[in-house]
Amino acid sequence: MQSETKELIKRLYLSQVRDNGIGKASYEKLSEEEKRMLEKINGVHYLLPNARHQITVVMAGGAFDILHMGHLYTLNEAKKHGDVLVVSVATDDLVKRKKGKLVHSQEYRAKMVEFLKPVDLALVGVDKPEKTFERVKPDVIVYGYDQKPFLQPEDVKIVQLKENLDDEKFKTSRIIRELGL
Repeated sequence: MQSETKELIKRLYLSQVRDNGIGKASYEKLSEEEKRMLEKINGVHYLLPNARHQITVVMAGGAFDILHMGHLYTLNEAKKHGDVLVVSVATDDLVKRKKGKLVHSQEYRAKMVEFLKPVDLALVGVDKPEKTFERVKPDVIVYGYDQKPFLQPEDVKIVQLKENLDDEKFKTSRIIRELGL
């Protein structure tokens, strides 16, 4: 496949995931070639299956409250498994329930993650991971070495990273403890 076509598909895919479908205003700005790659469902446009299957979408997730080298390593490794990396950033409520403390808001964390080189799109998760999964429809889900694979759909490749940089040095909880936050 031409790299131009693949880049076009990636761009359309990211637009549809970011906006929950490509709306009328955005659709009207597309070229005829781009429009031919889309189908209309419930008033918005999505990539046709034959176009979508020309790229491999990887999904990873986490809290990413205080970014550190462990996060960068994990996201870099995740990107190696596909063409597009979409990262689901945990909601404030979820982080508070699981870890008790939170330094940055979900919007701030998502924006920080999206600025990282391997990440194509960062989304704030929703109350149920299955909803984010349905929105992203990944081909591969990558879990960090210390994450439990909580989503394991049948037709999705699950990758559990085994390596890490330094378990104790690059843990958000340790950094928060040392900073007294």
